[in-house]
Amino acid sequence: MSETIAFVGAAGGVGTTRLTLECGRLLAADGVDTTVLDAAYGTQGLSDQVAGRIAPDMTALCLSETPLEEGLIDIPGERAGRLSVCPAHASFERLARAKRPDAAERFGERIEAAARHADCVLVDTPPLATNPAVAAATAVETVAVVCDGDRAESAVPRTEDRLADIGVDGSTTLLTRTSSHPDADVAVPAFESATTATTPDSPARDALADAVEVLTGIRIERSEPSGLFGSVSFR
Repeated sequence: MSETIAFVGAAGGVGTTRLTLECGRLLAADGVDTTVLDAAYGTQGLSDQVAGRIAPDMTALCLSETPLEEGLIDIPGERAGRLSVCPAHASFERLARAKRPDAAERFGERIEAAARHADCVLVDTPPLATNPAVAAATAVETVAVVCDGDRAESAVPRTEDRLADIGVDGSTTLLTRTSSHPDADVAVPAFESATTATTPDSPARDALADAVEVLTGIRIERSEPSGLFGSVSFR
């Protein structure tokens, strides 16, 4: 059975899209076929990660009977598994229609369709204030609440309350831009903007591996110190 996970932003600008995609990269590198779906219609950040034409996008798929596979775009890279994404990239008019209850219900059906073909389905989900976000959080098996360390004290409990309101009990807390935090199940250091965080020398890679293991149970090999000086601490 496929793992389905919604990465729910507790606030805007906390790095939810990047974290979702980096976890997808790490899974695919380990041989796990992974699909990333975009419920963040307002920001459409996932569309920035692909080149070329996006048609149909996620909103169009939720307004039609077009097969999901027609909207999946493979992210290039040498990986043992497939990494495909379906971004939102639409006009305001179509975004508005895609946020209606019937279209949001179809979003949940698209998650189910993705799960029939991929080993893991990750959903980039904005704060729980729209029908697609609620559909994503209620259609998956696992919910991860994403927040930066600075706003966690207030934003994470608020999101947990909203999850409880829609019948979702229990979530994993992933805090970004921090190496440790008392409220984090996993703390993920800041990403280097120009570098894929799954490279062996990335300071965030081991934290991403921890996040993947907590959410899916899949064990990702951690990076090893290189050379004699890798095990020596300098002050």
